[in-house]
Amino acid sequence: MQHPAKPPGNMETHTPDFPLASSRPTLNGQKIAKSARDSFSAYNNKYLTVPQDRTCLHNRVNGTFEAPSCVESFSSSIINNYLESTQGEAVDKASSSGMHFRDSKRKVDYVLAYHYRNRLGQHLPGAGSPKATRGSASLALVSNGGAEKGPAEPRRQEGGQCAPQERPASPGPEVIELGPLDALEEEKRLQREEYERNLVEAGLEIEKDPENKSQGLSFVRIHAPWQVLSREAELLKIKMPTKKVYEITEEGGILKKLNEIWCKLTEPLQPQLPQENTNKKSLSYPFSREKIYLYNIKDKDTFFDNATRSRIVREILKRTSTKARNSMGIGTLIANNVYDAAYPLHDGEYEGQNDDMNDRKLLYQEWARYGVFYKFQPIDLIRKYFGEKIALYFAWLGLYTEFLIPSSVVGIIVFLYGCITIESDIPSKEMCDQRNAFTMCPLCDKFCDYWNLSSACATARASHLFDNPATVFFSIFMALWATMFLEQWKRLQMRLSYFWDLTGLEEEEEHPRPEYEIKLLQKKLKHKNITAENSNEDEEKLTWSDRMPGYATNIGLILFMIMLTFSAVFGVIVYRITTAAALSFSTKETTRSNVRVTVTATAVIINLVVILILDEIYGAVAKWLTEIEVPKTEKTFEERLILKAFLLKFVNSYAPIFYVAFFKGRFVGRPGHYVYVFDGYRMEECAPGGCLMELCIQLSIIMLGKQLIQNNLFEIGIPKLKKLFRKLKDERTEPKETNTSQPKDPQQWDLDYSLEPFTGLTPEYMEMIIQFGFVTLFVASFPLAPLFALLNNVIEVRLDAKKFVTELRRPDTVRAKDIGIWYNILSGIGKFSVIINAFVIAVTSDFIPRLMYQYAYSQNGTMHGFINHTLSYFNVSHLKAGTQPENSPFAHDVLFCRFKDYREPPWSQNQYEFSKQYWAVLSARLAFVILFQNLVMFLSVLVDWMIPDIPKDISEQIKREKVILVDFFLKEEHEKLKLIESFIARDQQKHKSGTKGERIRAASFSQFNRSPKGSFASCSSQHTEV
Repeated sequence: MQHPAKPPGNMETHTPDFPLASSRPTLNGQKIAKSARDSFSAYNNKYLTVPQDRTCLHNRVNGTFEAPSCVESFSSSIINNYLESTQGEAVDKASSSGMHFRDSKRKVDYVLAYHYRNRLGQHLPGAGSPKATRGSASLALVSNGGAEKGPAEPRRQEGGQCAPQERPASPGPEVIELGPLDALEEEKRLQREEYERNLVEAGLEIEKDPENKSQGLSFVRIHAPWQVLSREAELLKIKMPTKKVYEITEEGGILKKLNEIWCKLTEPLQPQLPQENTNKKSLSYPFSREKIYLYNIKDKDTFFDNATRSRIVREILKRTSTKARNSMGIGTLIANNVYDAAYPLHDGEYEGQNDDMNDRKLLYQEWARYGVFYKFQPIDLIRKYFGEKIALYFAWLGLYTEFLIPSSVVGIIVFLYGCITIESDIPSKEMCDQRNAFTMCPLCDKFCDYWNLSSACATARASHLFDNPATVFFSIFMALWATMFLEQWKRLQMRLSYFWDLTGLEEEEEHPRPEYEIKLLQKKLKHKNITAENSNEDEEKLTWSDRMPGYATNIGLILFMIMLTFSAVFGVIVYRITTAAALSFSTKETTRSNVRVTVTATAVIINLVVILILDEIYGAVAKWLTEIEVPKTEKTFEERLILKAFLLKFVNSYAPIFYVAFFKGRFVGRPGHYVYVFDGYRMEECAPGGCLMELCIQLSIIMLGKQLIQNNLFEIGIPKLKKLFRKLKDERTEPKETNTSQPKDPQQWDLDYSLEPFTGLTPEYMEMIIQFGFVTLFVASFPLAPLFALLNNVIEVRLDAKKFVTELRRPDTVRAKDIGIWYNILSGIGKFSVIINAFVIAVTSDFIPRLMYQYAYSQNGTMHGFINHTLSYFNVSHLKAGTQPENSPFAHDVLFCRFKDYREPPWSQNQYEFSKQYWAVLSARLAFVILFQNLVMFLSVLVDWMIPDIPKDISEQIKREKVILVDFFLKEEHEKLKLIESFIARDQQKHKSGTKGERIRAASFSQFNRSPKGSFASCSSQHTEV
């Protein structure tokens, strides 16, 4: 099938913009014209621009040419151009880096990859492989380049035009029946051809690999020339550095001295990067071709860095459409499997023997290795290579890790305080003193005997490590810590926005997602016949009625998933109850004595496994639910996905911890009137020392297990397994054909294709947000949580860095001025943690009962007698029949047993009812929650008010930059005005000299007529001077 090629729209008449050599242009008009001609000629030679006067039609089937005259008259840019084997080999050697086209001049800015399958093992039209008789030639398809000799013979058409010789046709029309797979492959091929043709019309230059196998992988390499880069940079309002460089004013006084001391102390921790003058900053301004003289353009090839070039090409790829299936952009084509992948190239190898240093290798050496864990992150280099969005994530992660250092130190101090004061804790001593002989009621029916409280001495002593007055202080400290962290992040974010020229960044108009366009197209086709006469605006977008099934499914399935989480927690509760009852039946004394430890440890491990499994399921379910909602843009899709995934994973991670903290042991009942489940199993109780110790065990195992298994092992292992699976799949699908035309060393696009595609920052943020919840929500029960988070994050930073540098394809650079919805989630967790910690201290710990006893009920103001005060009496004769201990040696000696609760004794008129102490302690608990919450919230607001969001020096620099920008513009405009005036003056002077010259010529001509013997040479010399 033949497609007459169209000349690129912007290359036919558009003349590239060139900066002037300096701020003061040359005044000589001849020099200017000559410079422009030379620059334009050099530009054409450099970028192989197609001559404008070519008129030969382009045959899309066989893109091969032999006669140079045909090339001169060719009407459009050459898309498929085969290089001869000798040329190809020479070019391959020249382009060994894999970062350029095969001419070793044009840089590869983007790569499209696709799998092709030729019909019946033959080469399809457009696949463009020479006949097998050509041998093992190294072939390439180049756009906007010169055509060389090929196997097809050109033939002269009427009018003197050239066209490639088509293959000899058969005598009769040949009818070929295509199977379903062949028809689908042919449709994909046609879509690729149209899309690539549209890319060339948009001004891009492409180079293709030959499809010389029956099936295989092929690449389309894309280069953006200067005129496309400058045009798109102006449309996208990309800020670029101008010629103006100004010095950043630093604060003087003691702050400057402290900063200098800090820089000297931390010099060994700084990454070894090329030295840059941090005291100076280039004035940036959105790129404009009309004001191109403002910018510091030394080399057009390097003015836009690789990240900016790939971002510009990505924008063109996203908005370039094809008529087939109304595909809008590369996203739709990838979703329809027309292309497999689209990605920018890495800057080269990250390790190797060659001495060529690139940004990727520098990042690997100074950032992405575990050996440099102690160094600061090179945030500016990360931003340059990966873009602002990814750099902001690592900046946030770095600040969060730094803030964990003081909280870890305070947590260790609180833990050590508990260790030091454990010997002086009076309630623990009373519980461990065997002389007190507190006979406790049986822990289960029939098979459990009366027991002595002193047997739980170890649990009580361990509980004091985390249940002491210092934990209250630590809870207040962590609430203020969370507020200060968020405030400091806002300040750092503003500082980075200033240095990265993100201030005043406007929200870019996003393109609709492919799924949204497909849904909208289906809606239009469905209502085409019904509303053919009326053009309704609702057909241009999806309405609530269109999305209602998706919303209903979302609500129903999210509620179902939350109930599934609660069911899993309830299942573990049933396991604990039944296992405790079963182990109590054991005849071995050691088994019966270790029932609580065995049940707690195994239940926590089961909880961890369930959480890990459900986390993976919930991640997939949240993505599917967001997809059926059909959000319009990628930003909306990402925000809705984050909210769903966070809700499900938050409930999944914290549900078992919430149960232990606030529900376990609250609905047990009392001896003689216990609460039973499944007709015979008693609800589980807290340990004699309280539930806080068990909460600490639950929190520590789940937190450490998630960090070690999910955040580290999964993050390392799963990408490697995916890479191995994709490699095996490619080897299985591609036939074992020897292809000697390909160079032996894999090119950079081959290496990058084998890497894992970048899927977004949501998983990285999510694991850190869940960890932030562990650090802040229940920190009163586990002061060492910040320490374990710090140790994990030191590894996590380097693990993520290594993954981005070595294991992932290079992500598209995205400009962002903040971390988006994640900040709101962090702020919400920080406020929620105040309430949670207030209830943990008031309800779960014994802090309030101890205070009440010491200041309201103690006779001497000490804690002596606290254990006896918290235990109630129960008459053993009131036990229900069949629940008394069997074969108990103490049955005849025990008249009363004790249980932990505030209830009236058996000899009271209101026996076993809640006592006055119970209501007093309950009132004190609620009062503490209200007081603690309001106090901490007030302190948080005070800290927020005292710390400004924008640093003072940055706000002053922003104001100063605006003044400098205005002055710079006025100065440049004034120089332009002077230049124009000088041109006008020169023109006037030329006009006067021209009038004088005409008079001289008239006189000389009249003299020539009067004197025939005059010299003609003198006359011609006058003309030359004029």
